[in-house]
Amino acid sequence: MKIFPRLSFLSVKGVPTLSWSSPKPLNLRPNLVTVILLVVGLTIFGLGEALLIAAGTGVSPWTVLAQGVSQQAGWSIGLSTFIVSITVLILWWPLKQVPGIGTILNAIIIALVLEFVLPYIPTPDAYVSQILLTLLGILVTGLGSGIYLIANLGPGPRDGLMTGLQQQTNLPIAWIRSGIELTAVIAGWSLGGVVGLGTVLFAVLIGPSVACSLFVLDKFFGGES
Repeated sequence: MKIFPRLSFLSVKGVPTLSWSSPKPLNLRPNLVTVILLVVGLTIFGLGEALLIAAGTGVSPWTVLAQGVSQQAGWSIGLSTFIVSITVLILWWPLKQVPGIGTILNAIIIALVLEFVLPYIPTPDAYVSQILLTLLGILVTGLGSGIYLIANLGPGPRDGLMTGLQQQTNLPIAWIRSGIELTAVIAGWSLGGVVGLGTVLFAVLIGPSVACSLFVLDKFFGGES
């Protein structure tokens, strides 16, 4: 559409293939540059997650869902989070998604970044500053997602659900991702999870953020199509 040319990233469908993309997700001998950019993308993703936590304006949509499951089933939040993640991975099968080393490194690297970076990020006292930090976290998370998804070495559980649904529906990534996150928020809230403003902002904006990252990276590194 030319009416809003600067919002054309909202129509992005699929993850572009760039110079550092692996030919297939299940690749046991990827190029070094592909692995490096996978790690860089996941590190940036983890930093974005750390900023969101430090902002203190609400937990992520999937944590809200885990809270709701915990409330209803009487499980710990850790067990509920694990069950939710396993359920998402099971949904990969009908969506024909393939895991890779990126799927494993997703959990490891993000956890390490949260462990070692989060303690050094101060939480702002002013609520406006907390919201701004939340928005920055969403942008950074989207950038990290774009870099590591383009590496094509296997997505994380939620990103795999996003790419799988996109391939099945052919809808724009922005709407698929935001739809997934909003569904998690609504389901979690209805089950008793706690929703904050940051939760809603993340659910609404993470889809456009990821799509914008893919769009910009493709424009800068994809050459003329």
